[in-house]
Amino acid sequence: MEQNRLDRQLAFILEIDGLKDVVRQSYLLSGKRRENTAEHSWHLAVMAPVLAEYADAPVDVGRVIRMVLIHDIVEIDAGDTYCYDADGHFDKAERENRAADRIFGLLPQDQEIEMRALWEEFETGNSPEAKFARSLDRFMPLLHNFHTGGRSWREHSITRRQVRERMRPLQEGPEALRKLTESIIDQAVERGYLIP
Repeated sequence: MEQNRLDRQLAFILEIDGLKDVVRQSYLLSGKRRENTAEHSWHLAVMAPVLAEYADAPVDVGRVIRMVLIHDIVEIDAGDTYCYDADGHFDKAERENRAADRIFGLLPQDQEIEMRALWEEFETGNSPEAKFARSLDRFMPLLHNFHTGGRSWREHSITRRQVRERMRPLQEGPEALRKLTESIIDQAVERGYLIP
C-alpha cells in the first residue's frame, strides 16, 4: 500500500513539471522572455506572505500559498487561456475541469480530494483565502505589464476598459491593492501602455 501511494505521489510530482512548459503572455521584468506558469505560481506563493497584511479579512497564509501553487496546474492540459481572449474562455471551464480530473486523479485519493477542493475554492472565490489568492493572481500580471512598458498590452491592443474588467475580482480583495490597481491603470493610460 505504501509503495503504491508513493508511486502515485511521484507520478503527480513528475507530471506537474509540465507547468514549466506552459508559456504565459506576461513578460519577465527583464523583458527577455515570457514567463511560464510555474514561475507565475511561485511568484504568487512569495507574494502571499509578503502582502498578507493588506488582506481585508484575516487569512490563513499557508492555505493561500497552497492554493496559488496549485491553481494553474490544470494548464498542463488546458493550456493558458489569455485573459483577454473571449473565444478561448468559451470552453475554458470544461477544459480545466477535465484537466483537474486527470491531474489531481494521479494522487492518492485523500490528496486528490484535498487538492481538488483547494483548486475549486480558488475558482469559486468564496473564502477570504480564495479572494486574497485571486486578487494576487490578477494583480501580478498587472504589475508585469506596467513594469515592462505595457508590452503584452500593446502587442494585443488592450484597452483600459478591458483591464478594469479583468481586475474586477479585486473589488472583493484588499482595499490597498484596489487603490494601487486604479493608479497603475491610470498611469498606464497616461504613458500610452493602454488604449484609453
